[in-house]
Amino acid sequence: MDFVSHALWGGVSFGRKNKRTYLLAAGISILPDILTEGLFFGLYLLHIGNMPGWQNGHPNITDYPAFAQNLYNITHSLIIFAVVFALVWVLNKKPIWITAAWGLHILIDIPTHSLALFPTPFLWPLSNLRVDGIGWDNPLILGIDMLLLTASYMLWFLPGYRRKRKFVSNKTNTY
Repeated sequence: MDFVSHALWGGVSFGRKNKRTYLLAAGISILPDILTEGLFFGLYLLHIGNMPGWQNGHPNITDYPAFAQNLYNITHSLIIFAVVFALVWVLNKKPIWITAAWGLHILIDIPTHSLALFPTPFLWPLSNLRVDGIGWDNPLILGIDMLLLTASYMLWFLPGYRRKRKFVSNKTNTY
């Protein structure tokens, strides 16, 4: 999935407490891509590395250097996520649910990445199994994503709007 959708899904799923938690959840949700594609793109902009694959409109993970591929495997693995989530839970003595935005990122990527463009190594390091999903750049997937995001945000905001309207009308009736 694209960066913006990941941020929006992370925010609406795990950041509904306040603006700070929303931004933190959105940030956690895009962190796997920032640490891989973002880091590599940043190095390219600084002319520290070559950015292969752009002749086709987008790079493929196999065009990236080994360090970037390994970082992609680490940040897109449900196994690694589960270990880190459990470790944070043990150290904190309670789960930190906002970090589940990272896991949601991986779950979204599994069916929305094809083998041609950044297939998700969700069982790494136990397995190199990758699903040949429908790429997120497919208009059908983009349309479904936009519809589901719109519905999710409507469900989130509408009850708040109703509460505010009810509060305002009750307040005006008490005078």
